[in-house]
Amino acid sequence: MERLYSLMEIWSRVMETGATPPVDIFPFLHYIPQSLFTNWRSRATHVQREMNGLYADFLTDLRTRRAASGSRGSLMDQVLDQVESEKPPPGLETSDHALWFLGGTLTEGGSDTSASILTAFVQAMVANPAIQKKAQAQIDSVIGPDRSPNWSDYASLPYIAQIVKETMRWRPVTPLAFPHALAQDDWVDGFFLPKGTTIIVNAWGMQHDPTRFKDPEKFDPDHFDGVTKLAPELANGPWEERDHYGYGAGRRLCPGIHLAERNLWLGMAKLLWGYSILPGLDKEGKEVAVDTSAETGYCEGFLVCAYDFPARFEVRGKAREATIRRETEEAKSVFAKYE
Repeated sequence: MERLYSLMEIWSRVMETGATPPVDIFPFLHYIPQSLFTNWRSRATHVQREMNGLYADFLTDLRTRRAASGSRGSLMDQVLDQVESEKPPPGLETSDHALWFLGGTLTEGGSDTSASILTAFVQAMVANPAIQKKAQAQIDSVIGPDRSPNWSDYASLPYIAQIVKETMRWRPVTPLAFPHALAQDDWVDGFFLPKGTTIIVNAWGMQHDPTRFKDPEKFDPDHFDGVTKLAPELANGPWEERDHYGYGAGRRLCPGIHLAERNLWLGMAKLLWGYSILPGLDKEGKEVAVDTSAETGYCEGFLVCAYDFPARFEVRGKAREATIRRETEEAKSVFAKYE
């Protein structure tokens, strides 16, 4: 995972809008020395080499484990079971390169983005104790200390859904989303945009629009008061009802949106149920203020994340601690076969 996160940090910088010349739009830029554009070819080649190496190692490790103990039913196990049982026509075989990126991108796709959102959530809870207490009060009114929240509690905990949406609105992981290309000619506010035009989705601008979100820089789950429909449903509805653009838009909408929504809600709900999230302490025992500024508290890149900041997690009582330990042991039996 250290290799993966190191790779994604470099990849994020390469992918950042403006970090590479627009060679797809102006092909002549291919012939200009790359040194004038921050050595973009060398950086891209480095990412390619590291990505191929890491994803190839994933596949090698999987095949080594399968040879020693057989299939364990994971997604990639099932993929390899199917690939190894099929006899496709010559030239249509599934290449190792395809398998590298099928497994690799599934590992990467939901790890860096979800981790960044959860980090922003922790930062928001540290900086907004009143919001944290309100969320915990709602959880405590529905769920006792003998179990943690699960997905069946979603409808009973609307404020947690609002916190998920507000976190993604407040500090989007991809502020400019993924570039799109128009499939046909279009007009926008009197401007003609021909087919093939590259469109940059300014998620940050739309999600910090003061005409829609009062005091947009403020973390306030009440921005989504009464809005508890899941993001996939809102993404496929009228654009005026979109909650945020954290999953992109159009045909390039994040394919992991359903899993991510559930993971984020469960992660935030369980953390709030089990812990008080408090400011970190300095050497003298004084609380350290957290920097929530998008300019100074977050890294730059295609994917953005909060810089390291101190925080404390204190278990909310002995009963919850016992439940956390019990459920952790129960979860081990589920994941043991994939080790």
